[in-house]
Amino acid sequence: MDIKRSGSQPSGKGPAEYFTGTVRIDPLNQTTAPARVLAVSVTFEPGARTAWHTHPLGQTLIVTSGFCWVQSEGGPKEEIRPGDVVWCPPGEKHWHGATPTTAMTHIAIVEQLDGKTVEWMEQVSDEQYQAPLEKK
Repeated sequence: MDIKRSGSQPSGKGPAEYFTGTVRIDPLNQTTAPARVLAVSVTFEPGARTAWHTHPLGQTLIVTSGFCWVQSEGGPKEEIRPGDVVWCPPGEKHWHGATPTTAMTHIAIVEQLDGKTVEWMEQVSDEQYQAPLEKK
């Protein structure tokens, strides 16, 4: 058994090549083979977001605070709230981040395939980010 005590793992800054705005990444766990799960808590300041990306084995997002926007390529931009769970299937191009006025934290859970968890792509443009939410 391996217990990671709160505050024992250093926070990291979301690199500018993969994120727009201020993003903090806090590791939660990283298993060793044959297990392959990785979980992080990611906090986005207002207006911060990921670049477009995919995951070889998919990604689960669990919003823990604030308001989040998520969008898959070709789909509507949607708002998700604390307690909402999002599943991004393997290879689905998507982005996620905070709204312009509210910070957001989510837990991201991914699995490694041949040591890789994500394929980063181009930045989300301001026009894409500012596009209206789809009415429901």
